[in-house]
Amino acid sequence: MSSAELPANGTNGERTMQDELGTSFRADRFYDRQMCAHLNPAMIEFIAGMDLLFIGTAAPDGTCDVSLRAGPPGFVQVFAADLLGYPEYQGNGVMASLGNIVENPHIGLFMADFVTDLIGLHVNGTAQIVPDDELRHAHPDLPTERVRGRRAERWVLVHVEEAYIHCRKHIPRLVPVDRVRAWGTHNPEHKGGDYFGVAAERDLPR
Repeated sequence: MSSAELPANGTNGERTMQDELGTSFRADRFYDRQMCAHLNPAMIEFIAGMDLLFIGTAAPDGTCDVSLRAGPPGFVQVFAADLLGYPEYQGNGVMASLGNIVENPHIGLFMADFVTDLIGLHVNGTAQIVPDDELRHAHPDLPTERVRGRRAERWVLVHVEEAYIHCRKHIPRLVPVDRVRAWGTHNPEHKGGDYFGVAAERDLPR
């Protein structure tokens, strides 16, 4: 890999903590051996099998939000070695992630295989929001929705700046179980209702 294909080797904060904790040598080795500025073929194959995606965004003032996206394996689409995208489905209407992206496009993605290989993949980059019909016009071979009651109105495209492994040491092994999902619903019971009791504490409708 040429130096042009390598991402920047750490933020100032990373370097400060590496120096303080004496991990600079290990960090340099990781940067040199594992950090990519694009997705390699093995990463692209890995993403094609993922049905869970964790995303981290932040507002301009640094206020952070972490959220979950899910779908059938392959719902995250790789369009090029430096470009991937995921569909945005109906949620709670708050638009926390999209709202952050509008003001601050920096985004962090994390995917993990909890079942077979017990390995994770980090992808960091910049995001843009694209309407579903616009993306399908640019990519006519984009798969159509496979689940009734669910439709992506927009996509988040991520321009890859960093991609790197998350080791399996602390990743738990999970066993998938089939379940019925009520897509496209506003039914409180199907969505989990007032599971944490917040509305009840405020005497609000659940």
